[in-house]
Amino acid sequence: MKIERFEDIEVWKLSREIISRIYRITETGNFCRDFELKRQIRRASISIMSNISEGFERRSNKEFVHFLFIAKGSAGEVRSHLYITYDLEYIDIHDLNDLKSRLEIISKSLSGFIKYLRAN
Repeated sequence: MKIERFEDIEVWKLSREIISRIYRITETGNFCRDFELKRQIRRASISIMSNISEGFERRSNKEFVHFLFIAKGSAGEVRSHLYITYDLEYIDIHDLNDLKSRLEIISKSLSGFIKYLRAN
Protein backbone atom coordinates (compact mmCIF):
# COMPACT_ATOMS: atom_id res chain seq x y z
CA MET A 1 0.00 0.00 0.00
CA LYS A 2 1.34 3.37 -0.98
CA ILE A 3 1.31 6.00 1.73
CA GLU A 4 -0.10 9.21 0.32
CA ARG A 5 -0.98 11.04 3.55
CA PHE A 6 0.45 10.85 7.03
CA GLU A 7 -2.99 9.67 8.16
CA ASP A 8 -2.29 6.44 6.23
CA ILE A 9 0.74 5.59 8.36
CA GLU A 10 -0.08 2.81 10.84
CA VAL A 11 2.37 4.01 13.50
CA TRP A 12 0.78 7.46 13.33
CA LYS A 13 -2.61 5.84 14.01
CA LEU A 14 -1.17 3.94 16.97
CA SER A 15 0.34 7.10 18.40
CA ARG A 16 -3.01 8.85 18.06
CA GLU A 17 -4.58 6.11 20.21
CA ILE A 18 -1.86 6.58 22.84
CA ILE A 19 -2.68 10.28 23.13
CA SER A 20 -6.34 9.50 23.83
CA ARG A 21 -5.36 6.99 26.52
CA ILE A 22 -2.87 9.39 28.10
CA TYR A 23 -5.41 12.21 28.20
CA ARG A 24 -8.00 9.94 29.84
CA ILE A 25 -5.69 8.62 32.55
CA THR A 26 -4.28 12.07 33.34
CA GLU A 27 -7.78 13.32 34.16
CA THR A 28 -8.33 10.81 36.96
CA GLY A 29 -7.52 10.65 40.67
CA ASN A 30 -4.41 12.36 41.94
CA PHE A 31 -2.94 12.43 38.45
CA CYS A 32 -5.18 15.31 37.43
CA ARG A 33 -3.68 17.46 40.22
CA ASP A 34 -0.05 16.70 39.34
CA PHE A 35 0.09 19.50 36.78
CA GLU A 36 3.77 19.19 35.86
CA LEU A 37 3.80 15.45 35.26
CA LYS A 38 0.42 15.61 33.50
CA ARG A 39 1.67 18.35 31.20
CA GLN A 40 4.96 16.57 30.48
CA ILE A 41 3.50 13.15 29.65
CA ARG A 42 0.83 14.75 27.47
CA ARG A 43 3.37 16.82 25.56
CA ALA A 44 5.64 13.80 25.03
CA SER A 45 2.74 11.68 23.74
CA ILE A 46 1.65 14.45 21.36
CA SER A 47 5.24 14.74 20.17
CA ILE A 48 5.19 11.18 18.84
CA MET A 49 2.26 11.79 16.51
CA SER A 50 3.28 15.33 15.62
CA ASN A 51 6.81 14.41 14.59
CA ILE A 52 5.61 11.56 12.39
CA SER A 53 3.25 13.89 10.54
CA GLU A 54 5.72 16.78 10.35
CA GLY A 55 8.47 14.55 9.03
CA PHE A 56 6.17 13.05 6.41
CA GLU A 57 5.11 16.47 5.19
CA ARG A 58 8.75 17.51 4.66
CA ARG A 59 8.80 15.19 1.61
CA SER A 60 12.42 14.25 2.12
CA ASN A 61 13.51 10.84 3.41
CA LYS A 62 16.45 12.41 5.25
CA GLU A 63 14.24 14.87 7.10
CA PHE A 64 11.55 12.25 7.66
CA VAL A 65 14.10 9.96 9.32
CA HIS A 66 15.21 12.84 11.55
CA PHE A 67 11.64 13.44 12.74
CA LEU A 68 11.01 9.72 13.21
CA PHE A 69 14.02 9.59 15.55
CA ILE A 70 12.51 12.45 17.55
CA ALA A 71 9.18 10.58 17.68
CA LYS A 72 11.01 7.45 18.86
CA GLY A 73 12.70 9.46 21.60
CA SER A 74 9.33 10.82 22.69
CA ALA A 75 7.92 7.29 22.86
CA GLY A 76 10.75 6.39 25.22
CA GLU A 77 10.05 9.50 27.27
CA VAL A 78 6.38 8.54 27.66
CA ARG A 79 7.38 5.02 28.73
CA SER A 80 9.70 6.48 31.33
CA HIS A 81 6.97 8.78 32.65
CA LEU A 82 4.65 5.80 32.95
CA TYR A 83 6.97 4.25 35.52
CA ILE A 84 6.74 7.44 37.56
CA THR A 85 2.96 7.43 37.31
CA TYR A 86 2.88 3.81 38.44
CA ASP A 87 5.30 4.45 41.32
CA LEU A 88 3.11 7.35 42.47
CA GLU A 89 0.07 5.05 42.21
CA TYR A 90 -1.63 7.21 39.58
CA ILE A 91 -2.09 4.15 37.35
CA ASP A 92 -2.33 0.43 38.07
CA ILE A 93 -0.11 -2.35 36.76
CA HIS A 94 -2.61 -3.21 34.00
CA ASP A 95 -2.49 0.33 32.57
CA LEU A 96 1.30 0.44 32.94
CA ASN A 97 1.81 -2.83 31.08
CA ASP A 98 -0.77 -2.09 28.40
CA LEU A 99 0.54 1.39 27.59
CA LYS A 100 4.16 0.27 27.83
CA SER A 101 3.45 -2.58 25.41
CA ARG A 102 1.75 -0.24 22.93
CA LEU A 103 4.63 2.23 23.15
CA GLU A 104 7.16 -0.55 22.56
CA ILE A 105 5.23 -1.49 19.40
CA ILE A 106 5.38 2.15 18.32
CA SER A 107 9.14 2.30 18.97
CA LYS A 108 9.76 -0.90 17.01
CA SER A 109 7.56 0.31 14.16
CA LEU A 110 9.45 3.60 14.05
CA SER A 111 12.77 1.72 13.96
CA GLY A 112 11.53 -0.39 11.06
CA PHE A 113 10.28 2.68 9.22
CA ILE A 114 13.64 4.40 9.74
CA LYS A 115 15.49 1.37 8.33
CA TYR A 116 13.17 1.27 5.34
CA LEU A 117 13.62 4.98 4.57
CA ARG A 118 17.38 4.81 4.95
CA ALA A 119 17.54 1.93 2.47
CA ASN A 120 15.56 3.84 -0.17
